Amino acid sequence: MADRPAPLQARDKLTFLLSLVPYLMDHDRVSVQVAADHFGVSEEQIRDSVRLIAVSGIPGETAAYQPDDLFDIAWDDFEDNDQIVLTNLVAIDDSPRFSGREAAALIAGLQYLSALPENSDRSAVATLMAKLARGASAMPSQVAVEASETNTTLAVIRDAVAAGHQLEFDYLNSRDEHERRRVDPLRVESVDDDWYLRGWCHLREALRTFRIDRIGDPVVTEEPLSHHAQDVVLPDALFEGSPDDLDVEIAVASSALPLIADYIPDGAARVAHGNLVRTTIRVSHFHGLKRLVCSHPGVLAVTGPEEARRIVAEWASAGAAPYGNDVSATPPLPG
Repeated sequence: MADRPAPLQARDKLTFLLSLVPYLMDHDRVSVQVAADHFGVSEEQIRDSVRLIAVSGIPGETAAYQPDDLFDIAWDDFEDNDQIVLTNLVAIDDSPRFSGREAAALIAGLQYLSALPENSDRSAVATLMAKLARGASAMPSQVAVEASETNTTLAVIRDAVAAGHQLEFDYLNSRDEHERRRVDPLRVESVDDDWYLRGWCHLREALRTFRIDRIGDPVVTEEPLSHHAQDVVLPDALFEGSPDDLDVEIAVASSALPLIADYIPDGAARVAHGNLVRTTIRVSHFHGLKRLVCSHPGVLAVTGPEEARRIVAEWASAGAAPYGNDVSATPPLPG
């Protein structure tokens, strides 16, 4: 004789009922047996709980329980076919819901995230999108995330991760040098509008970070991964320094300090001057510094060394010249 599940204690029974109602809402029709298997309880416990739900509710405006103030089920289906179908919900439907536009925006974000290689459980993402659509106060607009070159590269990375194979690609580094790399893809991350692949580079025999929009001609090889995400300790910081990095002194608005935290080495002094903070960042070369300054207009200025100031100023002047702008006349940062 099979062991019967132990009866639930009062506190566990409440927790079970609070879990059972959303489960039944997500399943328009479910058999008692399937529900019992899902929760690991006996079929009789499911039947008793459904009967209890059917006499639960909240008092209406008359302070007395009226039919619409109680949960209800399709009793014929329940008694004759052992099927559970909720026909009336109480209070739960009165909770705040996402608008159709809010749900559409969230669904679009989930569509994009489902394309990332680390999000392998796409069935869970699809289920969540369906729940958002059902739970919105209005039908969400039909949305689709437009594919781009980055999306195409992400798809190849996803295929490499799913197959457990190494990835080969041409890489244009920040010095405008092309190299063919072979990498064990480990993780995809984003900073602002840019996406990065973190992986074990077989050319450098070390962990490396690659900007995805600089990756060209990606190919999934037949070679199995030699390093896996669970076997490699990935630093929290996206960018790792090297002994050849250059120190650059900057003044940055205090509100923007978290945006460049990855560039500030441990132990670097931070001196506040009004709304500005003066500190030091480390960059691999001044070419990358130009892009960093450009991405934080009006909140970050290079204060030293003089070579760094000159290179950034010349680059900014060259970019502004076709528009007739005088960069030298740009007012300094506030504070």
